[in-house]
Amino acid sequence: MTKDRSFKPMEGTSSNLTAENINQLKTLFPEVVTEGKIDFDVLKTILGEEVDESEEKYKFTWHGKLASMQTAQQPTMKTLLPHKQSSLDWENTGNIYIEGDNLEALKIIQKSYAHKVKVIYIDPPYNTGKDFVYHDDFSTDTDSYLAETNQTDSLGSHYATNTESNGKFHTDWLNMMYSRLKLAQTFLRDDGVIFVSIDDSEQANLKKMMDEIFGEQNFLAQVIWERAYSPVNLKKNFSISHDYILVYARNAQDVVGNGLPRSGEADSRYNNPDHDERGVWTSADLSVGPAVESNVYPITLPSGRSVLPPNGYSWRLSKPRFNQFVDDNRIWFGEEGDGVPRIKRFLSEVKNSITPMTVWKYEDVGHSQKASQDLKRLFSGKAYFSYPKPVELIQRMLQLYSNPDSIVMDFFSGSATTAEATMRLNAADAGTRRYILVQLPEKLGEKTEAYKDGYRKLTEIGEKRIQLAGETIAKEHPEVTFDRGVRVYSVANSNLVRWNVKSSVSSIDFLEENFVTGRSSEAILTEVILKQGLDLSYPVETRRIDGADLYIVAGGVLYVVLGNQTITLSTATAVADDFRRSNMERATVVFQDNGFKDDNEKLNAIEILNDAGFQYADIQSI
Repeated sequence: MTKDRSFKPMEGTSSNLTAENINQLKTLFPEVVTEGKIDFDVLKTILGEEVDESEEKYKFTWHGKLASMQTAQQPTMKTLLPHKQSSLDWENTGNIYIEGDNLEALKIIQKSYAHKVKVIYIDPPYNTGKDFVYHDDFSTDTDSYLAETNQTDSLGSHYATNTESNGKFHTDWLNMMYSRLKLAQTFLRDDGVIFVSIDDSEQANLKKMMDEIFGEQNFLAQVIWERAYSPVNLKKNFSISHDYILVYARNAQDVVGNGLPRSGEADSRYNNPDHDERGVWTSADLSVGPAVESNVYPITLPSGRSVLPPNGYSWRLSKPRFNQFVDDNRIWFGEEGDGVPRIKRFLSEVKNSITPMTVWKYEDVGHSQKASQDLKRLFSGKAYFSYPKPVELIQRMLQLYSNPDSIVMDFFSGSATTAEATMRLNAADAGTRRYILVQLPEKLGEKTEAYKDGYRKLTEIGEKRIQLAGETIAKEHPEVTFDRGVRVYSVANSNLVRWNVKSSVSSIDFLEENFVTGRSSEAILTEVILKQGLDLSYPVETRRIDGADLYIVAGGVLYVVLGNQTITLSTATAVADDFRRSNMERATVVFQDNGFKDDNEKLNAIEILNDAGFQYADIQSI
């Protein structure tokens, strides 16, 4: 077998969902895949009677749905640019804040975080006739799109609405949401859960869409959040006081909820009137309906009176089981021994948490006005953001389904409430949860209070909120150390000219420099880390060798070498020596393609690395 003694070009795109789906089918049914194509006739034969070929079948569809599905499947060549000057505690934090369109952002980070996120919460546009910003034509930036579609005035303020008179009122919203939810599913762990806030405008459509994407069998609940505490009397018929939160699992069978902490009120219902050595207890009705005939029998009370269950009911316990409960002092007949029997349930035997109900009261999780007041207080009395969600609301979601070391995601992050909720929960239970937030950098109108105070983009408010919330929580909990930092990135075209969709092919052929002018080494390193599918928070060690920069990621999982004709055999030797010391079974090394002074130096470097244990396929170039 001939050795491939050349650099392998590093793959330039994000995950290809179509190719991954084909590979999964190939694993299950190898006979249906020929030269990378699916033979659907063979697949139908294998599936047999499970294939529904009837003309009339239930479908939830709309104009543009197929294109939306394809949009989700299409990989991207874009990347993230790091912004250290806008970040907090860059070197130590695991938190990520991304400025940019969330569809592109999700594709960019998909390789790095697929199947790793425990909880996703999103609060998407409700499609109530208000601003509708998200647009899946990436040939224009946000400002251009808003201006071209007459959604902003000359000052940059929104005035367009997605009105009912628009024939695509629901279609536009569904197309926007479908591709993003389709991608969101790929981030969830098998025991992961997603929460989506919505109101009556699109609740019915969202439910059908999520049934399709996540599977009806993975629907966990439709929570009703009481967002208002008083009626709006100007309303003609009803004053709406609630929103919905749809809850789905990646795989419901793998999900185990944490429940809610037991409250003092719940525990106060327990007492011990008979001085049972097992401690305080409460009692539950022994009868249950509808009646099970075998469990309808007379019970003689200690007083001598005989009782039967009410009409249409039977006892919960069979007669032999009831007698066992009596012998174990688990049946309560009242202090006088003449009461209808009840089952004793001991506090010491119940689980330490309470199963949540589907109606969440504002007393427990806050309401819209409280959320606005809290955010206003954080910004010294300034009202920069309309209709934020309460921190307590999102904190409850994280309490229910996150672990202390979970990754949390919110790709419609708005005022960054999810970041504060994550930090507060970490401060409360000494957790190390990390968050990934994405927000479109909408320009603020010049007449807004935030603009007058120096803010220019919505994302600037979100980033400032993270800083202020971290400082506030640290003051409230001086005894606790938690991650209050954040790494800020923005969505951008690739650092590599050949991957930059705006570069013309004719110009690429004559470029000696393969990187976009003005991009930093850290930006290029970030792109390599993402394209290799590694966590952005992995530690990076930097060395300078003969004028070249060597970056060692995660202790030797990845080596990146950058230098314009300054990479020498000394650099290759340093990588080889470090790899031997790391005891890694396998690692990848990526060199700047034009970094060596000549091809002979390149070939010798490849052999040095291969002798050290690098596979040829893992010696790559950009």
